[in-house]
Amino acid sequence: MFRSEAGAAMPLERKRDGLTGRFARFCKLVWSYRLSYVFIAPFVLCFVAFILIPVVLAILLSFTYFNALQPPRWIGWQNFLYLLSQDLVFLKHALPNTIKFALIVGPGGYAASFLLAWLISQLPNYARTLYALAFYTPSLTAGIAMTVVWLPLLTGDRIGYLNSFLLSIGAIDKPVLWVTSEKYLMGSMIAVTLWSSMGVGFLAQLAGVLNVNRELYEAGRIDGIKSRLQEIWYITIPSMKPQMLFSAVMAIVGTFKAGEIGAQLSGSFPTPQYAGHVMMSHIADYGDIRFEMGYASAISVFLLIMMYVSNRLGWKLFGSRGDE
Repeated sequence: MFRSEAGAAMPLERKRDGLTGRFARFCKLVWSYRLSYVFIAPFVLCFVAFILIPVVLAILLSFTYFNALQPPRWIGWQNFLYLLSQDLVFLKHALPNTIKFALIVGPGGYAASFLLAWLISQLPNYARTLYALAFYTPSLTAGIAMTVVWLPLLTGDRIGYLNSFLLSIGAIDKPVLWVTSEKYLMGSMIAVTLWSSMGVGFLAQLAGVLNVNRELYEAGRIDGIKSRLQEIWYITIPSMKPQMLFSAVMAIVGTFKAGEIGAQLSGSFPTPQYAGHVMMSHIADYGDIRFEMGYASAISVFLLIMMYVSNRLGWKLFGSRGDE
């Protein structure tokens, strides 16, 4: 049995009419929520302009040779092949230092922020406000504190506060080069970063602890919970997973973004023997000094992948199925 041309055209016309109808309904639905789109438009525009477009351009530039003077030249995977096989500074220093720094500062700062948030939540309201402000302030004044507190404290001569104190109690025989020695620079970077890590994530965890329903603790005591540690494990942490997820994401992003602190402490770039050279330092080296923008973009994309994998791990630990 053969169909006529008119019969064959009928399904196409119905399909076209169906698509037109769905598009019209979609436009009508969007128009009905037009006021909502006006309110979210500033955020969407900022997201597109300052996050989406730069990320897309960085991915595209990572496959090119671009020296900021000549037009980008497509070279495919060459930047990534060189990064993972021939860039010895990256393989021996930047990548291991970044992983070491992130594994200590990220979980360490995260655990410290939760512990401090829980301890502060046990205080009266007035004292709670003062202590929260005291722990949050360093994250706002990190640049000033670097000059006023940490550089005088870690100066590698007898005048440095830390060396002067250790010499006075006989703990050391001669001044220690805390920020210019390959042996101690990473430890100094970790200490300073942990001190200034009580930022927005810390406030989120404090809010989460304070907002836990107190009736759950009473029910837990009836069900057999006998210690504060059991309360934290079985009630506090499960009840504040959204705040813990937000704090984890902020800790991961802040840790991987940290790169200038090594140069600030040591006063040199790159740091002595690349002891404090992390991936952000490597990006600044190739992007701001050598103007190899294509290769710097490749390093940025690699760092972005590492941050994405770490964030997915945070979602697995603290996110719920509905948050995926």
